[in-house]
Amino acid sequence: MNLHEVAILLVDDEPAILDMLQMVLNKEGFRQIDSANTAEGALMACERNRYDMILLDVMLPDKSGFDICPFIRKTTDAPILFITAKNSDLEKLTGFAMGGDDYITKPFNPLEVVARMKAQLRRLKLYEDERTPHIFSNSFIYDYGRFKVNERAGELTVDGHVVSCPAQVYQLLLFFCKHPNQIFTKSQLYEAVWGDHSFGDDNTVTVHIGRIRERIEKDPKAPQFLLTIRGLGYKLIQKEDI
Repeated sequence: MNLHEVAILLVDDEPAILDMLQMVLNKEGFRQIDSANTAEGALMACERNRYDMILLDVMLPDKSGFDICPFIRKTTDAPILFITAKNSDLEKLTGFAMGGDDYITKPFNPLEVVARMKAQLRRLKLYEDERTPHIFSNSFIYDYGRFKVNERAGELTVDGHVVSCPAQVYQLLLFFCKHPNQIFTKSQLYEAVWGDHSFGDDNTVTVHIGRIRERIEKDPKAPQFLLTIRGLGYKLIQKEDI
């Protein structure tokens, strides 16, 4: 994915932030950049256009970014990066629960924002490549009984039904499928899936583990596949070991 082909939506009610982000992104090679300064404007832009990434301010004048994120999620699986002045764990967990993929706190270094965006785009490209049809063998299908992951098709099937799976949730599940019965710490998982440990956040992994369980487990509160190993990390159990 060439950067000049990446469509980005910036949503913030501070003109100075929009101008600064647009200038930095232009210097980095991004060319297709739209902006909105209200929640309504963001929703209208998402209805009209397809975006590859959305930077969404939480505190908007009409509705919050948290309020509109679920509606945006109905139309796109594009990465959503929340921008906010609040940095509490509760705020971050709320952002991830609402469908966000990353969380940036103000004031921020614009170069860090660009680095986070590029990391998201690398994962998105991998996901799109895996959804491209190929002739493949069963070695690319990870069968856990209740659910299957088809690596070449980029699909998660649960009880025979294809289940929608955002890019990073899919990437994390695929990583587990490729390494069954192995324990991984949150730091190891973040580095493997998000690609840069220096920007790591334990809450990011925790929330995405929950999203996986919501899809593959009969009872996410009593998981049978993706287990928490207290004090150590997480591991995915092969079906024959359940």
